[in-house]
Amino acid sequence: EGMQQAGAQVEKINLRDKRIKPCIGCFTCWSKTPGQCLHDDDMHRELFPLWQAADMVVYATPLYHHTVNALMKTFLERTLPAIEPFLIPGTGRWSHPLRYRLPGVVALSVAGFPSDTAFEALSNYMHYLCGDKIQLVAEIYRNGSEFLTKPFCRDRMLDVLEATRQAGRELVQNRAVAADTRQRIQQPLLDQPEEMARLAYLAWKSMMASGMTPEVFEKRGLVPKPRTMEDFMLLMRLGFDPDVAGGLEAVLQFEFTGAVEGVCYLSIRNGAITALPGAAERPDLVVRSPFDTWVAIQSGDTDGAQAFMD
Repeated sequence: EGMQQAGAQVEKINLRDKRIKPCIGCFTCWSKTPGQCLHDDDMHRELFPLWQAADMVVYATPLYHHTVNALMKTFLERTLPAIEPFLIPGTGRWSHPLRYRLPGVVALSVAGFPSDTAFEALSNYMHYLCGDKIQLVAEIYRNGSEFLTKPFCRDRMLDVLEATRQAGRELVQNRAVAADTRQRIQQPLLDQPEEMARLAYLAWKSMMASGMTPEVFEKRGLVPKPRTMEDFMLLMRLGFDPDVAGGLEAVLQFEFTGAVEGVCYLSIRNGAITALPGAAERPDLVVRSPFDTWVAIQSGDTDGAQAFMD
């Protein structure tokens, strides 16, 4: 969107929709038909000419096994006709001469890990792939991406996406991304990465217990199951949606018995929520329940209305 706003002609291609055969290492494109692959598929007829003619190419890939995913790797390997077979020395490495001018490269990737260190192998790969003959215009990496759709990240998510649009505008206008724009894209979604790791643990344990994939789990509107009082407070705080709460201002106290015993309360004020251990001075509502019963209601395993009646 940002690139288009800056006046660039942008063509988005989903590789999963294309028929791309893998490179078989026959070197026909280096010998028998220089610059031409023997495979007659979408890569040969459509994608390679588009890629060759572009001013800039954005390799957008989720982080799989610490680098690009298999489809992107297949695409990259099929660009072999763009180089010649001869060996030439370079800055600290040997390489092949380019057959013609190649587009500048932007690497764009997301990962579920809560740290940018997850992208180190991908970054090294991109730098080596481009070498000193192809311009690596920019690297745009976003960690913790699974949380971008969650209500508790909404404000930061909107800023991340707007900063990504800004990066697109800057790439067209300046062929670079400003440092402050990169910082906005990479800003922490949570102030404590440990909370992200704990939330991921609870979510995966819940999906494993129910035998569901993440897609099915989310479609059914299910939520992770807390295992401790601390988990409960974390999930209630991160699951809070100010739009649903509207103008509600209240103090809700929970007194649990059974598998987990203890007291905590939620304070909702000015569209924000605070979760604290212990009892509140003047709660507006007190919920007394066995911990497992409340968790079953919260996670959808038990009908809430019937449970209240019982």
